[in-house]
Amino acid sequence: MPPLTSPRRSALADQVIAELRQQITSGEWPVGSRIPTEPELVEQLGVARNTVREAVRALAHNGLLDIRQGSGTFVVATSELAGVMHRRFADADPAHIAELRSTLESTAAKLAAERRTERELSQLDVLLERREAAWSAGEREAFVDADSTFHLAVVAASHNDVLTALYADLGDVLRAWLRDDVGAELRPENHMDHARLVAAIRAGDADAAAEEAAGYPFLCRPELFDRER
Repeated sequence: MPPLTSPRRSALADQVIAELRQQITSGEWPVGSRIPTEPELVEQLGVARNTVREAVRALAHNGLLDIRQGSGTFVVATSELAGVMHRRFADADPAHIAELRSTLESTAAKLAAERRTERELSQLDVLLERREAAWSAGEREAFVDADSTFHLAVVAASHNDVLTALYADLGDVLRAWLRDDVGAELRPENHMDHARLVAAIRAGDADAAAEEAAGYPFLCRPELFDRER
């Protein structure tokens, strides 16, 4: 017969898992960041080391965290499904990732041109400006974050909840792909002008918006486009 304290420890571990997951989904611990050390979490949460260890291992098993011996534990996804996507497609052919992104973003841009609101247009303007500022400053990580947020906003403007959820869950894979795509430094020849996409969405030109969005994944790496011709 198990000791009477086992259910209580399990419930406490579930509570810690929920608290750690909240830190991740809220953006307090963004993808790519290292979470506090085990002793720090013990102190912050006021629970035993074994409880923290159990919670961290559970989130690692679900794909949200990556435990790297000697380096720490890092956030790799923002949801369980995103974690599955990250593990499943992390080593996928870049050309196939580009094709998937092109298909999703082209469809979303077409719908956004037909369904966007004035508030969403204003948001796209702000996000586009933030994206360009990050590029001009040469801040690679800030650019990757701003570009990813911009494209997610375009998808959200499609008002297709299923498409938006799917794109968001793929976000960590696409973000990693973009980070690799732009390279260690932001080079002028790799700059992608998104102003035409916003203009097409604002004008309600669905075909132009779809065409504009479809080509973006292939601009930095034209060899991906060439191999499909």
